Amino acid sequence: MRSKQKDCCEEYLSIGELAKTFGITTRTLRYYEEVGILETPRRLGGGVRSYSASEVRKLMFILKLKELGLTIKEMQDLEAIYAEAMETDKIIPHLIEMLDFHTNRLDEKISVMASLRKEIVHYRQRMIVCFQLKL
Repeated sequence: MRSKQKDCCEEYLSIGELAKTFGITTRTLRYYEEVGILETPRRLGGGVRSYSASEVRKLMFILKLKELGLTIKEMQDLEAIYAEAMETDKIIPHLIEMLDFHTNRLDEKISVMASLRKEIVHYRQRMIVCFQLKL
Protein backbone atom coordinates (compact mmCIF):
# COMPACT_ATOMS: atom_id res chain seq x y z
CA MET A 1 0.00 0.00 0.00
CA ARG A 2 1.39 3.41 -0.99
CA SER A 3 1.47 6.29 1.40
CA LYS A 4 -1.13 8.95 0.72
CA GLN A 5 1.51 11.62 1.31
CA LYS A 6 2.30 13.45 -1.93
CA ASP A 7 4.45 16.43 -2.67
CA CYS A 8 4.41 18.15 -6.07
CA CYS A 9 2.61 15.15 -7.57
CA GLU A 10 5.25 12.74 -6.23
CA GLU A 11 4.23 9.76 -4.15
CA TYR A 12 6.25 8.73 -1.10
CA LEU A 13 6.65 5.38 0.66
CA SER A 14 6.96 5.01 4.40
CA ILE A 15 9.95 3.13 5.76
CA GLY A 16 7.74 0.11 6.52
CA GLU A 17 6.27 0.07 3.01
CA LEU A 18 9.72 0.38 1.45
CA ALA A 19 11.19 -2.37 3.60
CA LYS A 20 8.30 -4.69 2.78
CA THR A 21 8.55 -3.92 -0.95
CA PHE A 22 12.21 -5.00 -1.07
CA GLY A 23 12.10 -7.75 1.54
CA ILE A 24 14.50 -6.02 3.91
CA THR A 25 14.12 -4.70 7.42
CA THR A 26 13.53 -1.15 8.49
CA ARG A 27 16.74 -1.51 10.51
CA THR A 28 18.63 -2.16 7.25
CA LEU A 29 17.27 1.07 5.79
CA ARG A 30 18.30 2.99 8.91
CA TYR A 31 21.75 1.37 8.77
CA TYR A 32 22.22 2.43 5.13
CA GLU A 33 21.39 5.95 6.30
CA GLU A 34 23.82 5.74 9.23
CA VAL A 35 26.73 4.64 7.03
CA GLY A 36 25.96 7.30 4.44
CA ILE A 37 25.04 5.24 1.40
CA LEU A 38 21.39 6.28 1.55
CA GLU A 39 20.47 9.87 2.25
CA THR A 40 18.23 10.71 5.16
CA PRO A 41 14.72 10.90 3.74
CA ARG A 42 12.18 13.55 4.56
CA ARG A 43 10.09 12.99 7.67
CA LEU A 44 6.34 13.01 7.99
CA GLY A 45 4.47 13.93 11.14
CA GLY A 46 5.61 11.76 14.00
CA GLY A 47 9.08 11.44 12.48
CA VAL A 48 8.13 8.67 10.01
CA ARG A 49 10.68 8.39 7.21
CA SER A 50 9.17 9.02 3.79
CA TYR A 51 10.99 7.90 0.62
CA SER A 52 10.61 9.48 -2.83
CA ALA A 53 10.89 7.67 -6.17
CA SER A 54 14.51 8.80 -6.56
CA GLU A 55 15.36 7.42 -3.12
CA VAL A 56 13.68 4.14 -4.06
CA ARG A 57 15.84 3.99 -7.22
CA LYS A 58 18.93 4.64 -5.11
CA LEU A 59 17.96 1.79 -2.78
CA MET A 60 17.51 -0.51 -5.77
CA PHE A 61 21.04 0.43 -6.91
CA ILE A 62 22.45 -0.26 -3.43
CA LEU A 63 20.72 -3.65 -3.27
CA LYS A 64 22.06 -4.53 -6.72
CA LEU A 65 25.61 -3.58 -5.69
CA LYS A 66 25.20 -5.71 -2.56
CA GLU A 67 23.99 -8.62 -4.67
CA LEU A 68 27.09 -8.21 -6.88
CA GLY A 69 29.31 -8.51 -3.82
CA LEU A 70 30.31 -4.92 -3.16
CA THR A 71 31.01 -4.09 0.46
CA ILE A 72 29.54 -1.22 2.45
CA LYS A 73 32.98 0.43 2.33
CA GLU A 74 33.03 0.22 -1.47
CA MET A 75 29.54 1.69 -1.62
CA GLN A 76 30.65 4.48 0.72
CA ASP A 77 33.58 5.19 -1.61
CA LEU A 78 31.22 5.42 -4.59
CA GLU A 79 28.91 7.69 -2.61
CA ALA A 80 31.84 9.97 -1.70
CA ILE A 81 32.84 10.23 -5.36
CA TYR A 82 29.26 11.01 -6.33
CA ALA A 83 28.87 13.57 -3.52
CA GLU A 84 31.96 15.40 -4.75
CA ALA A 85 31.11 15.43 -8.46
CA MET A 86 27.29 15.18 -8.29
CA GLU A 87 27.42 13.30 -11.59
CA THR A 88 26.61 9.63 -11.98
CA ASP A 89 29.09 9.37 -14.88
CA LYS A 90 31.95 10.10 -12.46
CA ILE A 91 31.38 6.92 -10.45
CA ILE A 92 31.18 4.58 -13.45
CA PRO A 93 34.97 4.09 -13.94
CA HIS A 94 35.34 3.39 -10.22
CA LEU A 95 32.39 1.00 -10.25
CA ILE A 96 33.90 -0.85 -13.21
CA GLU A 97 37.20 -1.22 -11.30
CA MET A 98 35.32 -2.62 -8.31
CA LEU A 99 33.35 -5.04 -10.48
CA ASP A 100 36.58 -6.18 -12.17
CA PHE A 101 38.10 -6.83 -8.75
CA HIS A 102 35.07 -8.88 -7.68
CA THR A 103 35.04 -10.77 -10.99
CA ASN A 104 38.71 -11.71 -10.54
CA ARG A 105 38.07 -12.82 -6.96
CA LEU A 106 35.13 -14.92 -8.13
CA ASP A 107 37.24 -16.49 -10.89
CA GLU A 108 39.87 -17.42 -8.28
CA LYS A 109 37.22 -19.01 -6.06
CA ILE A 110 35.78 -20.93 -9.01
CA SER A 111 39.24 -22.23 -9.84
CA VAL A 112 39.80 -23.37 -6.26
CA MET A 113 36.38 -25.04 -6.17
CA ALA A 114 36.99 -26.81 -9.51
CA SER A 115 40.31 -28.11 -8.18
CA LEU A 116 38.64 -29.30 -4.96
CA ARG A 117 35.91 -31.03 -6.96
CA LYS A 118 38.51 -32.84 -9.04
CA GLU A 119 40.34 -33.93 -5.87
CA ILE A 120 37.10 -35.23 -4.29
CA VAL A 121 36.18 -37.22 -7.40
CA HIS A 122 39.69 -38.69 -7.57
CA TYR A 123 39.68 -39.57 -3.85
CA ARG A 124 36.24 -41.17 -4.19
CA GLN A 125 37.46 -43.31 -7.08
CA ARG A 126 40.51 -44.41 -5.10
CA MET A 127 38.24 -45.50 -2.21
CA ILE A 128 36.07 -47.52 -4.57
CA VAL A 129 39.10 -49.28 -6.05
CA CYS A 130 40.90 -49.69 -2.71
CA PHE A 131 37.90 -51.26 -1.02
CA GLN A 132 36.70 -53.09 -4.13
CA LEU A 133 33.26 -51.57 -3.91
CA LYS A 134 30.62 -52.17 -6.54
CA LEU A 135 28.41 -49.12 -6.82
